[in-house]
Amino acid sequence: MQNRSSPFLQQDRNLLIFLVVVGYIATFITSARGTTEFSAFQIVTGILFGVIYLVLALFDEELLRRFSGNTRHIIYFSVQIALVFGIGWMLGPGGNWLMGLPLASVAVVRLSPRGRWPVYLGIVASFVLPILRYSTWDAALMNGLVISAGIFFSVLVSQMRLNEQRARENAERLTHDLEAANRQLAEYASQAEELATMQERNRLAREIHDNLGHYLTIVNVQLEGARLTLDSDPARAMDALTKAQDLAKKGLASVRESVSALRVSPVENRPLEDAVAELVDDTEADGLAAIFQFVGNARPVELKTALALYRVVQEGLTNVRKHADASRVDVALDFTQPDRIRLTVQDDGSGAVDTSGGFGLIGIRERVQLLGGEFKVETSPGKGFLLEVTVPVMEDGK
Repeated sequence: MQNRSSPFLQQDRNLLIFLVVVGYIATFITSARGTTEFSAFQIVTGILFGVIYLVLALFDEELLRRFSGNTRHIIYFSVQIALVFGIGWMLGPGGNWLMGLPLASVAVVRLSPRGRWPVYLGIVASFVLPILRYSTWDAALMNGLVISAGIFFSVLVSQMRLNEQRARENAERLTHDLEAANRQLAEYASQAEELATMQERNRLAREIHDNLGHYLTIVNVQLEGARLTLDSDPARAMDALTKAQDLAKKGLASVRESVSALRVSPVENRPLEDAVAELVDDTEADGLAAIFQFVGNARPVELKTALALYRVVQEGLTNVRKHADASRVDVALDFTQPDRIRLTVQDDGSGAVDTSGGFGLIGIRERVQLLGGEFKVETSPGKGFLLEVTVPVMEDGK
């Protein structure tokens, strides 16, 4: 059975025509063995009923499509059962019961289980009632049991085929849904890959800006100091050049780390406070005092948190060198609270009106937000610049 709207496959149609032909042959054979003679009117009418029955059965889909609701099924089955009854009434109950079997199969496909029973009873009645015209009640009862068994077998086979068809349709629908879900997952995977690529690109941009920009700024300051003191104090100028050279080497190493996807972290395998202290020491130059203060008890810090705080200090010190025109910068790392770390970078420079900052501050804000922390900037003209960051913290590896 193909689907609920088309109960006949081509082989079913061939079987239907075969049953009608065999039904007529059985009817005429039964009649020929008996004593009943049929008029031309009975023969023509009986055959005409069979033709109408066959046309309605073969083209039921097209006919039923013209109507809507359950009424169309009531009309269809009533007419078909009446035609089967008419054939048996006109020509005798010989083989008209074979024509009732396809109706039972169609009822399985088109009707609900409760709505099928009137059709089954009607098929039995269409065969039993003509028997009463030509024979006895005993013969009608016996033949009624036989046709009931035939209907049961037809219904059983039809239900099995219907269940098989529905299972196949469900499998096809499930396959289609799975294919659609697979395509959707592929699209999501592509989007996730693009997002991961974008996030990695942004991360590398922040790393290169914070790290390389920090070293280049300090090297530039040292070179400028050496240029100004080269004539008046050659020893001091040489010291500045030596320090600039050391910083340039560190910057070159940092670039190599960035190119290799930053696999080696500046805070890996050493305490955060030591790494920050080294940054502050590298920042000290002529005319600028850099002070580092560590408060609380030292403890291991998750690597990503330590790296983010290290980059915050690095960018903060770079901004002081480039923009603050300051004489002092204080960096404080506060470990007094067990569940968070507070970091401040404060200078006594010229301050600023705009607190939004450039790419550096945007990068700091992104780092802190990724950790679920808080980012705050306080500044005003002539009152220096305060950068404060607070992040939740876990011990490394926990």
